[in-house]
Amino acid sequence: MASAPGSPVRVRFCPSPTGNPHVGLVRTALFNWAFARHHQGTLVFRIEDTDAARDSEESYTQLLDAMRWLGFDWDEGPEVGGPHAPYRQSQRMDIYKDVAEKLLAAGHAYRCYCSQEELDSRREAARAAGRPSGYDGHCRDLSDAEVEGYKAEGRAPIVRFRMPDEAITFTDLVRGEITYLPENVPDYGIVRANGAPLYTLVNPVDDALMEITHVLRGEDLLSSTPRQIALYKALTELGIAKEIPAFGHLPYVMGEGNKKLSKRDPQSSLNLYRERGFLPEGLLNYLSLLGWSLSADQDIFTIDEMVAAFDVSDVQPNPARFDLKKCEAINGDHIRLLPVKDFTERCRPWLKAPAAPWAPEDFDETKWQAIAPHAQTRLKVLSEITDNVDFLFLPEPVLDEASWAKAMKEGSDALLVTAREKLDAADWTSPESLKEAVLAAGEAHGLKLGKAQAPVRVAITGRTVGLPLFESLEVLGKEKALARIDTALARLTAA
Repeated sequence: MASAPGSPVRVRFCPSPTGNPHVGLVRTALFNWAFARHHQGTLVFRIEDTDAARDSEESYTQLLDAMRWLGFDWDEGPEVGGPHAPYRQSQRMDIYKDVAEKLLAAGHAYRCYCSQEELDSRREAARAAGRPSGYDGHCRDLSDAEVEGYKAEGRAPIVRFRMPDEAITFTDLVRGEITYLPENVPDYGIVRANGAPLYTLVNPVDDALMEITHVLRGEDLLSSTPRQIALYKALTELGIAKEIPAFGHLPYVMGEGNKKLSKRDPQSSLNLYRERGFLPEGLLNYLSLLGWSLSADQDIFTIDEMVAAFDVSDVQPNPARFDLKKCEAINGDHIRLLPVKDFTERCRPWLKAPAAPWAPEDFDETKWQAIAPHAQTRLKVLSEITDNVDFLFLPEPVLDEASWAKAMKEGSDALLVTAREKLDAADWTSPESLKEAVLAAGEAHGLKLGKAQAPVRVAITGRTVGLPLFESLEVLGKEKALARIDTALARLTAA
């Protein structure tokens, strides 16, 4: 995918600091970052914080933290600087005011004095007549007397951009050629009545001044593209923009019920995935598959492999459904790809308070290091480590009553007595020896290994599923393991 003629690739990621970052936003950041890195281009990280009522410093801090956690670096932006600073729109208000004045002076924009009631009334009339219900150009060519009359009424005007009376055609990098007819793209507001600039002005102006060559953004913004192209042409005429960027609109990410995944959907929150212990590389691998693929038969790949192969022309325009189970499965694959030492360290947040249910002094580093390789093969997300290894560090296992009822059938007490005898005589430095002990106990009672080990597992770990039993027995140690079997036998006897 070539850049705009004569220009090195410059893309931007420009979120608003409102609420928690969500996975749709991360997918957009990922595609922009991968595109920039693939072309040895520049990623501009810009903060669109002109909405004082919704923006917050807390959300701004979360955005920066999320970018760092995901492993995204940026070439220009907050904490990095660059030739087009500042990179927060709230600090660029004088720039927008100056551009708006130039657009007005050149006739590309005009002041609109229509009240909201008048706009609503005319829109309803247009709908009733079967005409487009956008702005009807009422204030496009006001006489001086009409302007003075509105001023005398005390009306505060907004500033509208004057759309050209011609079709606008552009080639979308994802969707191909698209044409908008003028009747479907009416004049639009760029400055509020209080003088505050709107997104429709500040976003294209910043893209122009920061010399952005490619705009990769969500499909929901597609309808605003003809407006931006028309504004770009005006900015180019005024010497503010050098060229019109290429646009690529990324497919919707769909949630439950095939509805667009919104910021309000619980499964959209990036914080949720961090708290559950998703790896950045696992989450990004899955998000990259929402509209793109490395190849038809390879779902698991590294971020470097993605960067090497990524081409926005390969992005599919069809909506992509977010599948949590597949996301977890891919994350589990990435967990298993980690070096064991890396895995043991990444689990640390869940091995200590407040995540861990055991007292800090009961945590045993030697046992953790011994069990970690076995745990690594079982996890889909890192937070699952707590339930998998708690039997090692708690005085007694957390007993799951459903597991107890399932495993402790008639005759389980006799089986446990035999298993205890066999285990007492086994070699506790060899998981194979422990397996042979339980296998022998099962054979003595006419049971295969699967049936025989279930009561032993519940006695030791409190659950019917978990880490490999015989490696777990070895790490737990003979004394504690036999004591837990005794406890289970006492409960069976009491019952």
